[in-house]
Amino acid sequence: AAGMTLSLRRGHRATLDEVGLFADGAAVKTVGSETFRVCHELVDDMVTVSTDEICAAIKDAFMDTRCVLEPAGALAIAGATKWAAATNTRDSTFVVTTSGANMNFDTLRYVSERTDASETLLSVEIPEKPGAFRKLISLLEPRNVTELSYRYRDSGQAIVYLSFQASCPLDKQKALQALGDDGCQAIDLTDNELAKAHARHLAGGRSSVENEFIYRFEFPERPGALVTFLDTLNAGWNVTMFHYRNHGSDVGRVLAGIQVPTEEKPLFDDFLQRLHYRYFAETDNPAVKHFFRP
Repeated sequence: AAGMTLSLRRGHRATLDEVGLFADGAAVKTVGSETFRVCHELVDDMVTVSTDEICAAIKDAFMDTRCVLEPAGALAIAGATKWAAATNTRDSTFVVTTSGANMNFDTLRYVSERTDASETLLSVEIPEKPGAFRKLISLLEPRNVTELSYRYRDSGQAIVYLSFQASCPLDKQKALQALGDDGCQAIDLTDNELAKAHARHLAGGRSSVENEFIYRFEFPERPGALVTFLDTLNAGWNVTMFHYRNHGSDVGRVLAGIQVPTEEKPLFDDFLQRLHYRYFAETDNPAVKHFFRP
């Protein structure tokens, strides 16, 4: 707990100005006198962790034991994991005390969104031209792309929000290097709280695109399925909007805008009939008119 960390550093019980409530079981401004005495005598070191590190610890505990811990209950796992990484300790056994399963679905929804420590969130600027979107994904292959958000902006540059899973920090750097070498301007937003909590859900906005048709698609969710879907969709028409987020479901859901010249509409309708994916026409959906059109 932050309160105990500060108290041990100062050598006496200290009072915090404020406390975070995510790990409410450890959220105290002033630690107890007896607790401080015991820790002062026996504790060698303290490790503080972020909310995202706690979320990752909840996931680790669930994957290992199939038990869902509350945030405070997973603190010890998060701390041990961070300490082992900071000290480069390997091939060792750690013993931690976990306690508490006071978890509700509202908190669990937040945890599931923030739990993947291997996920990197990027804002990438690419040329606004046919084929650029698919080329961007190819630069990240075979890594798993877990999120894509894009909306046609103008005839110059396009901004794409995307997330991908890297196997390790070096793999992440290789992916960023590949994007840079290809001329893509990528900004790492992994530690940007505004981007993670808000901007990723607002990416895109309104745009007036001639001959744009909006569709929802569903495809079986499995490794490589998104790339396969993009290859299938890449039939010569310009993609003007794209939104996808992997939520661990058995079905991947995509919202896409596709620019189809009037004279090619019968050809496009035939293309849809031959697709192996479920699709739903949404061009006239009131939500489209309110949020995506000027």
